[in-house]
Amino acid sequence: MLQFDKQGARKNGRVRAGRRCIDSGSGDEVAEDLVVRDRRHLSEDGIVLPILAINKLTGAIETPLEIISRGFVSHGEDDGLLTRAREIVLKTLEESSLEEKSDYGMMKEKIRTDLKRFLKKETSKRPMVIPVILEI
Repeated sequence: MLQFDKQGARKNGRVRAGRRCIDSGSGDEVAEDLVVRDRRHLSEDGIVLPILAINKLTGAIETPLEIISRGFVSHGEDDGLLTRAREIVLKTLEESSLEEKSDYGMMKEKIRTDLKRFLKKETSKRPMVIPVILEI
């Protein structure tokens, strides 16, 4: 810090400087590095949410599979990408046993892995993939 007075200017203490991210939703708290990293990832590559309802007893899909994307590709620009992504998810489900289908944690991880691999190969982007499985 510089202090100015009638005698002139001189050093008077130090000021901490650097980047600082403030989370506006929670007052004046400084956002954690992990939060900033996740937000940067979402802003650059987007998010993809495959949503499906699986019958717990039969393992069958009860409603049409829906894939929602934000910040990744818009509906008009996908050139069939989201349709092919649906096929990847359905193929993953087909190749899974009834035992695997009843373990939603395992199914979410299999869907996430297969879909991330497909999207990376097709677009060179790495969107955050969060499968949502509804139990019916």
